[in-house]
Amino acid sequence: QVHLAESGGGSVQAGESLRLSCVASGHTKSNVCMGWFRQAPGKEREAVGSIDGDGRPSVVDSVEDRFAVSKDSAKNTLYLLMSSLKPDDTAMYYCAANPDLICPYGGSWVARDYEYWGQGTQVTVSS
Repeated sequence: QVHLAESGGGSVQAGESLRLSCVASGHTKSNVCMGWFRQAPGKEREAVGSIDGDGRPSVVDSVEDRFAVSKDSAKNTLYLLMSSLKPDDTAMYYCAANPDLICPYGGSWVARDYEYWGQGTQVTVSS
């Protein structure tokens, strides 16, 4: 069983930055495939970025110039650094993990690949 706890969300103005954190507990593996997803009201959950078991990150094309994924293995913490935030970035942000996934390079952007999910942290960006 893996427990994921996100934090760092909040209400910001367009152009500002936020760093989301996701602390993982309950597993012994250090090389775990993890991802960030978001879901806005009335929209489907979408991938934001991910990281593979060797610590290689990736982000989806739509945010690649503004968002970055990183991980501190010593703290079992996954990060999502978001800069130049836009109102369209408003959503609930979730982290996900799957210790048993044979993780592709850069991680997986496919929600069904992940077994464990956090409760989410809300990000609201106003113009």
